[in-house]
Amino acid sequence: MSFTNFLETEILDHVFAGAAYTAPSTKYIGLFTAISDGEAGSVTEVSGNAYARQAMAFTTSGATTSNNAAVEFPTAGASWGTITHVGIFDASTSGNLMVYATLTTSKTITTGDVFRVPSGDFDITLN
Repeated sequence: MSFTNFLETEILDHVFAGAAYTAPSTKYIGLFTAISDGEAGSVTEVSGNAYARQAMAFTTSGATTSNNAAVEFPTAGASWGTITHVGIFDASTSGNLMVYATLTTSKTITTGDVFRVPSGDFDITLN
C-alpha cells in the first residue's frame, strides 16, 4: 500500500509545520483497471454500469489499520473490466486519492458479478 503525494504532503504539513489537517469522516474504496501515476492520483477508475465507490471504515492496531467490516460493491450492470488496483479516497466522487495498492490477484468483473472485500482483508501498514 502506498500513500499518494497528496496524503504525504498533508501529513508532513500537519506534523511538522502545524498546518491543520482534518481526516475525512468517511473514506471510500475505489476500483481501478490501471494506474499510470498512483503518486499523483492518475488512475483509471471503473465507471458506469452500477459502479460506485463504497464507504470503508477502519480500525487501527499498532502500525496497521484494517477495514473493520466487509464491503460489497453493487452488482455490475455490465463488464467493469479487470480490476488490478484499489485505492482509498476522501470523497464518494472526485476528491483526493489517499492510498493505493496493487491487488495480489487481479479480478475480472463481468455482468452480474459483485466485488467484495471481506472484513480485515484491506490492510494499510506503516513501517
